[in-house]
Amino acid sequence: ATELIERIKNNGPFPMLTSCCPSWVREVENYFPELVENLSTAKSPQQIFGAASKTYYPQVADIDPKKVFTVTVMPCTSKKFEADRPEMENEGIRNIDAVTTTRELARMIKAAKIDFAKLEDSEVDPAMGEYTGAGVIFGATGGVMEAALRTAKDFMENDNLDNVDYEAVRGLAGIREAEVEIAGNEYKLAVVSGAANVFELVKSGKINDYHFI
Repeated sequence: ATELIERIKNNGPFPMLTSCCPSWVREVENYFPELVENLSTAKSPQQIFGAASKTYYPQVADIDPKKVFTVTVMPCTSKKFEADRPEMENEGIRNIDAVTTTRELARMIKAAKIDFAKLEDSEVDPAMGEYTGAGVIFGATGGVMEAALRTAKDFMENDNLDNVDYEAVRGLAGIREAEVEIAGNEYKLAVVSGAANVFELVKSGKINDYHFI
């Protein structure tokens, strides 16, 4: 959200492209290198958490960062590739040590015969257990964009963002668009599902019509 605010203040570069999907980031690097500077510089939630678990958490828990082994549970195998990227480390310590998919975790739970109905409730971890409403919607389609927009509007206007109503873009399947007002200006958004639809959007020449994709 802070990066979006900076781009709004500096009038670009637009469109700002989300960077939390490693497959999408790789697609930009391989096929649309001219758009690399449009990618958000923010790491994905996985990598942000990993970096925090090796910096903030060791300070709070008073332990050696090298003794922290961070595992994430992700829905996509591309997250394994992302965690292995050479730049995903701080001072020689990997942000993420291992990634397991939800399917792999389900198999492990089944193999261990864990019955969740019989487990006792517990509180979130005090050191890394903070959460927000914006964070909750991250996992839904378009959730990253909506979370950033809500936070940006709150920071700039101290106001809440109404529900964003997306409409299908005529002639382009898998692409929906909307307009929102922030600080008195209208901004055009697009949510694209699927790599093939990204190619269609770029080839259509409409990508520069948007401020945030």
